[in-house]
Amino acid sequence: MRKTNAIAVAFLGISLLSTVQARVSEYRLDNGLKLIVREDHRAPVVISQVWYKVGSSYEYNGATGLSHVLEHMMFKGTNKLEPGEFSRIIAANGGRENAFTSRDYTAYFQRLEKTRLKVSFELEADRMRGLQLTDEEFQKEVRVVMEERRLRTEDKPESFTYEQFNATAQLTSPYRNPVIGWMADLESMTVDDLKDWYRRWYAPNNATVVVSGDVEPEAVYRLAKKYFAPLKPSKNLQSPKPQTEPEQKGQRRIQVKMPAQLPYLIMGYPVPSLKVAEHEWEAYALEVLAGILDGGTSARLPTRLIREKGIVTSAGAGYSLANRLAGQFLLDAVPAQGYSIEQAREALLKEIGELQQNPVSGDELERIKAQVVAENVFERDSIFYQAMQTGIYETVGLGWKRLDEYVDRIQSVTPAQVQAVARKYLVDDRLTIAELVPLPMDNKTQKQKSAGGQHGHR
Repeated sequence: MRKTNAIAVAFLGISLLSTVQARVSEYRLDNGLKLIVREDHRAPVVISQVWYKVGSSYEYNGATGLSHVLEHMMFKGTNKLEPGEFSRIIAANGGRENAFTSRDYTAYFQRLEKTRLKVSFELEADRMRGLQLTDEEFQKEVRVVMEERRLRTEDKPESFTYEQFNATAQLTSPYRNPVIGWMADLESMTVDDLKDWYRRWYAPNNATVVVSGDVEPEAVYRLAKKYFAPLKPSKNLQSPKPQTEPEQKGQRRIQVKMPAQLPYLIMGYPVPSLKVAEHEWEAYALEVLAGILDGGTSARLPTRLIREKGIVTSAGAGYSLANRLAGQFLLDAVPAQGYSIEQAREALLKEIGELQQNPVSGDELERIKAQVVAENVFERDSIFYQAMQTGIYETVGLGWKRLDEYVDRIQSVTPAQVQAVARKYLVDDRLTIAELVPLPMDNKTQKQKSAGGQHGHR
């Protein structure tokens, strides 16, 4: 019964994907700005997003955190607006707005009633080239970011361990640096640093505007020309120099000792993203491999390690297909009471070994494919995530049209391909292991509240 339902979900997802595919229009303004419009007339709403090709992977040593702090400052006033006025105008028009910074991009978005799109365009065009960066606002906001770092990373043992893992697993890749920045770099940052970063990257020729919702593409294009076409492009755009990670030739292990309630384990292997894969099928096979291990409650890790053996209380696997650079295939776990980090590590490695030695069965593979496809496609049933996935693919350099290939490419993955990527990439000499070793917690530590989520201005 479960298999039948999963396949039905996949077929429904394919049908939905075909509907979404047919409603996309793309435009390019003379100043380099790209506009992508996705029609969806199910509700009288519109999602407007502006994506900039800059994130923490564009930063350099001593300047980490610039992209994230600048995202915060984008709400602190322009030549026309006072600090906070952007958000007040959106709220007054019945909308919601926010922003987030990632390794490969910074994005700003609003959700509005469909006739209010011009409000979004006017405001975004104003701050794309007209931001006012004052030292007074910067000093306040950088302190907010420092506190955010303390709450989300330095006072969260698992997050801190993950940050240390990244810095160990990647020696030259800019993915080794945290999106929020290292504390020392935040402390030494100046408003002039931000001004240089803003002038370089925040320009129409480095931006993509994605609009999804109850709109007519030509009307959106006319509106974009009205507000964005007068903006001058940046003359200082330079693609970041390649920072290729050297081949790892031996296992790396670190321990993190800090006050915590539970031990925690992270393991990772360097793997290519779709953008840099030598053979594109490998990226899709890695996506399916992650699903086999952690694609829902019936996947191998929750079934075998949590429910059947009780070795861990949680376990997961993760792979990011849509990255600009090569990244890591991740595994993590929290040992159950009475079990050690070493036993959790051995259990995870045993699951990897089984995938390397024995091809996954056809029935299991089809079930996992259905799960992976359904999650991706049903996300795109959301007006917001239609725009979100479009913006990600476009900004990392894949191009939004590659979204339309996803279902077919996942469905074409074979048991032999899954086994091949497990054997090629998930090998011991490429493994990095980070262990959180809990130290006793005092009363103050136990009362601290954790904060999570993406690095946004809210």
